[in-house]
Amino acid sequence: MEDPPVRVLIVDDHPLVRRGLTSLLNGVADISVVGAAADGEEAVAYVAEERPDIVLMDISMPGMDGFEALRRLLKAVPGTRVVMLTSFSDHDLVIEAIDTGAIGFLLKDADPSDLINGIRAAARGDSPLSPKAAKELLGERARRRPIDDLTQRERDVLTLVGRGLSNKQIAWRLGISEKTVKAHLGSVFDRLGVQDRTQAALWAQRHGMN
Repeated sequence: MEDPPVRVLIVDDHPLVRRGLTSLLNGVADISVVGAAADGEEAVAYVAEERPDIVLMDISMPGMDGFEALRRLLKAVPGTRVVMLTSFSDHDLVIEAIDTGAIGFLLKDADPSDLINGIRAAARGDSPLSPKAAKELLGERARRRPIDDLTQRERDVLTLVGRGLSNKQIAWRLGISEKTVKAHLGSVFDRLGVQDRTQAALWAQRHGMN
């Protein structure tokens, strides 16, 4: 027995885009467009009522944008699989989409086969990501410095280590226990890839943290 088609809701404020996507996807045997919403509020109401398998949602919409609609939608119907759709890609958009709860990010100018396969992947529980979006994420990761992964408290501890303070002095300065200082240092060592306090202090000094 064949699996039922993937039920898709399209959310976009442009009628031509809605009609174009509907025509494309309804021409695929294992995908069925069950609705099309023109804005975020309409999308939230539709999902709560019809529970589609996949929501394909534009980011840039007037009024309630795609991110706000995504937040409200997931609050109303947790677990909904939402793939964000947009005309352009940058790392901030990709990261915000994923952080907000989307399971994928696709571009409107993608090849039709990429869009179709992305919807199939989302239906399987995978996270479809356009090649351009993936490149943005990888580029952002490459640009990140080790210090970007430290919490503010870990940075405070590292700065004081660079100044030559002992754990006891750091604890007094920051108003925390020595045990907490040691815990922060352990995390700092792991994130910076250093082996001991001396290496951490040298790292802090080289990077102007003292």
